[in-house]
Amino acid sequence: MPDTGYQALYRRYRPQRFSELRGQDHIALALRNAVKSDRVGHAYLFSGPRGTGKTTTARILAKVLNCEAPVDGEPCCTCGSCDAVVHGSSFDVIELDAASNRSIEDIREIISTAALGSPGRHKVYILDEVHQLTGPAAAALLKTLEEPPSHVVFVLATTDPEKVPETIRSRTQHLQFHLLPVADLEEHVRWVASDAGIPLDERGLEAVLRRGGGSARDTLSALELLAATGGQIDEITPVDEFVEALIEYDAGRALAAVAHTVHRGRDPRTIIDDLVRHLRDCFLTQMAPELVQVQEHRAAELAGQSRRLGTARIVKLMETLGQALLDMRGAPDQRVVLEVALVRLVHRQLDTGLDALLARVEQLEREIVERPPTLAPAPVNPSTGRAVLGGRVSRDASAPTPRPAAASPAPVAAPSESAPEPAPAPSAASAPSPAPSAGASLDSLVARWTDDVLSTLVGMRRAVAQMVKPIVRDGAVVLMVDNEHAAKRVNDYLDDLSAAVRAAAGSACAVVVEVRPDAPAEAAPKRKKAAVVPDDDEIDIEEAKKLPTSTAKSTEEELLEAFPAAKFVKKEQ
Repeated sequence: MPDTGYQALYRRYRPQRFSELRGQDHIALALRNAVKSDRVGHAYLFSGPRGTGKTTTARILAKVLNCEAPVDGEPCCTCGSCDAVVHGSSFDVIELDAASNRSIEDIREIISTAALGSPGRHKVYILDEVHQLTGPAAAALLKTLEEPPSHVVFVLATTDPEKVPETIRSRTQHLQFHLLPVADLEEHVRWVASDAGIPLDERGLEAVLRRGGGSARDTLSALELLAATGGQIDEITPVDEFVEALIEYDAGRALAAVAHTVHRGRDPRTIIDDLVRHLRDCFLTQMAPELVQVQEHRAAELAGQSRRLGTARIVKLMETLGQALLDMRGAPDQRVVLEVALVRLVHRQLDTGLDALLARVEQLEREIVERPPTLAPAPVNPSTGRAVLGGRVSRDASAPTPRPAAASPAPVAAPSESAPEPAPAPSAASAPSPAPSAGASLDSLVARWTDDVLSTLVGMRRAVAQMVKPIVRDGAVVLMVDNEHAAKRVNDYLDDLSAAVRAAAGSACAVVVEVRPDAPAEAAPKRKKAAVVPDDDEIDIEEAKKLPTSTAKSTEEELLEAFPAAKFVKKEQ
């Protein structure tokens, strides 16, 4: 008797023939050929994600095996047998849920009735979620599954084939179902919405497809929800809001999104699942765009988010959220774990990862290189106002230093004769002459200095390269710096910088270092301590005369002091 009440969309539009299966062409082809050639196996294992048509395909197979007038491997869908299968009243099809009929007693009942006859040509047993059978039940089923009666066909369905015992899998023909491509689902949803009279705009279609996640049943359920809410379907997890908060390093925005989503009834574990799935799409957009199953305009949005995040940060986000998912197992409050993970991701100083530490080290190196050394002034004699070498003026630390009337500049010590003279910076004349078209390429190189040169350097070399301002002059790249100290630092790494510039330019070119003409004058460099005290160092001769002379005692005097009654006797040879 046909149903007279309302039917859910996924039941109302359930495929009735192999040709109506969407996204499972390989399954339909294999089963149709088996039916047409009369080579139907005695046991099949259907595996795949939920809502991809495993049970529906098993029912179609049961219909065609008992159909009174099959056509080209398809059921006629008009005979009494086909109608009985559709309405669940067929004596030839026994459908069991292994999640609730999983004991050995349930399997023994199947075994005892399998040999009995039936009205149709075949008796078809459909066992859903077969991976939930207990060990003894699976062992009891094994013998009958291996050598069933000639008119019996077993169809086992599961979402987790790895949990099915290998002894059962080896005795079945394993057919794997796939999630449906977005293009197939979009076409199917448009057709169902049109046939069912459901208004559907592009925004609603996108929300339905996103919620369906490649499952035909879940997608039609989402479409039914859209119809029930009058065309309004809100995303439970606002993944775009989370991603924008991560891009902008906005902790408040991220925590507000958590509060909103939890208030809507989403648990923290599911929020992380949705975020990781979205970040995976962003990652694949950069690595393999053809693997991303979304609409075209949505793919463009994902590409924009992935560019703003960068591949390295996307991987870091996925790793941190994945670890948070593991930490939730024993956590008393899973929401706190999620919030801490998000705050850690938007506050760089809280990140203890290797990449974050390396970035901090590079920042410190860059600051050290760019900051010129601060030279302390030479100590001044308060009585004369003259600078004194070596800081020999001693005074009470609590006493204020009198301000000299006019301090003379500190004398500069003569350089040591053994000190080598600094090597002159390489000049543009000694470098090989550039190609005639090198000017344009060098101008482009200078304009893209960060992308073409800095990106190839690491550590101190990168820090040094960040303190220069490159310009092009007479076919050479001139690295302008602010002071002589910076020029010395750049010259220390000039070979590496030159190699990076030539590699980016694709041709030989001169690379020189110059101090900007308008750079402020530097403080006098710190003097080296001279081997001989210069004349202007103050020495008080009268005080020197009062210094005690050497009072060293001879060995004999020390012995006499120790032994007053002793006297020296000369030893005869």
